[in-house]
Amino acid sequence: MNLARYCLTNAAVDHSATALEVVGAGGVQLEIWSYGDLEDMVLRIAAGLGALGLKRFDRVLLRLGHSSDFPLFYFGAIAGGYIPVPTSDLLTASEAGAILQDSGATAVVHDGQTVLPEGAGLLIGPDDIARLKAGAAGSYADTQADDPAFLIYTSGTSGTPKGVLHAQRAASGRAPMYQGWYGIRSSDRLLHAGAFNWTYTLGVGLMDPWANGATSIVYDGPRDPDVWPELIEQCDATLFAAVPSLYRRILKYGDVSPTSFPALRHGLTAGEALPADLHQSWTERTGRPLYEALGMSEISTYLSSGPDVPTRPGSSGKPQVGRRIAILSESDDDEAFAPVGEPGLLAIHEGEPGLMIGYWNRPEETEAVFRAGWFLTGDRARQDKDGYYWYEGRCDDLMNAFGYRVAPEEVERCLAAHTEVSEVAVTAVEMRPGVRLITAFVVPVDPAFGDETALADWAVVHLADYKRPKAYRFVDQLPRTASGKIMRKALL
Repeated sequence: MNLARYCLTNAAVDHSATALEVVGAGGVQLEIWSYGDLEDMVLRIAAGLGALGLKRFDRVLLRLGHSSDFPLFYFGAIAGGYIPVPTSDLLTASEAGAILQDSGATAVVHDGQTVLPEGAGLLIGPDDIARLKAGAAGSYADTQADDPAFLIYTSGTSGTPKGVLHAQRAASGRAPMYQGWYGIRSSDRLLHAGAFNWTYTLGVGLMDPWANGATSIVYDGPRDPDVWPELIEQCDATLFAAVPSLYRRILKYGDVSPTSFPALRHGLTAGEALPADLHQSWTERTGRPLYEALGMSEISTYLSSGPDVPTRPGSSGKPQVGRRIAILSESDDDEAFAPVGEPGLLAIHEGEPGLMIGYWNRPEETEAVFRAGWFLTGDRARQDKDGYYWYEGRCDDLMNAFGYRVAPEEVERCLAAHTEVSEVAVTAVEMRPGVRLITAFVVPVDPAFGDETALADWAVVHLADYKRPKAYRFVDQLPRTASGKIMRKALL
């Protein structure tokens, strides 16, 4: 099995059908790629990389900006039997250098503008890229399902970035998402708000639409939140994918109503928990469903709501059909499962085909995340009697309050329901040596609002004493990664 071949041929679509549209401001089409042209270029790049001397499973670091070269070289490398290492163009030279060193990449593909890491070996620059594109097309490498396909690095919000190695089978392992989350059809036009270098875009925005013969639309232009409603409409997008924070900004700054973007069936959201109030606001303002999925770099999504799984605001949904998901007890009993209604460790069976091969060059860390045949996601969750899962936060985000463990997401959900709160993030802040207090960082609806007492009174009604913030700080915005996730460790 070859992942690139699976994505580009699984749907056996007409080669003249549109696979990719890159659009700019105002929905202007900058690039249009048919399935035939896309496959031809991917195989040209695969052959060209081999002609440069790359050997099977050599790593190829991608230092490319937001252009179609990113997915072309990502899929081209996989097609040729090499291992692409996608990176954000926002990384500094030292950050990119750390990934280069850790991955042992043989080659670095760059656009002449993105910062290069020190110590790079074979550099494949703009002139080389042009030559590879003009060369003859090769063929797909005869890789096996368990052979390595791509290496991605975690965002580093909870520690040092580490490589997550995925197999060729990862593409077909995404199949439960097709109907379990998207409800995707070959006639769909999926607009993804993320950049090419984000794995959320590479997977949800490219791999899955192509595997189903649909059209992927990626935007390359100013990213002000008010552009999205008009863009969704101009592109005739039937599906739209983004992080929750962007949906919130669209509602705040965009002109949105039930008559907006008539082609859109529903929105898709992942990357962080979807607050219940945001879900309600989106559905009320747009008249469209918003389906959430929970996933991670190690497997992509595995819990979701969707056309066949009605949403329950605040819940991530149910396991996608065919997924083997469990909530393990937090006791020392390796084989114990948490009772229905009680929080535990969210786990995925080790036989799940979409699960990573392991952490790159970190065998001890890989071993540590498996327990009695289950992969521990690092998330806590509980399951209700109807089979819906409720996210309770990251295990490593848990705060210790007077001996009790408190998930920041639980406190955030409570405060986010206050009418004066636009966004909120909660973490434990060290006030003095040995003393850490639960602190809420609040972005108010009205910048002039700063009433700590009002929020404290709200918390008294909705939270146990040990869960309540002991300090409030009002801020203009929350620190986030390029992909929109809150960086709790940057909250000071």
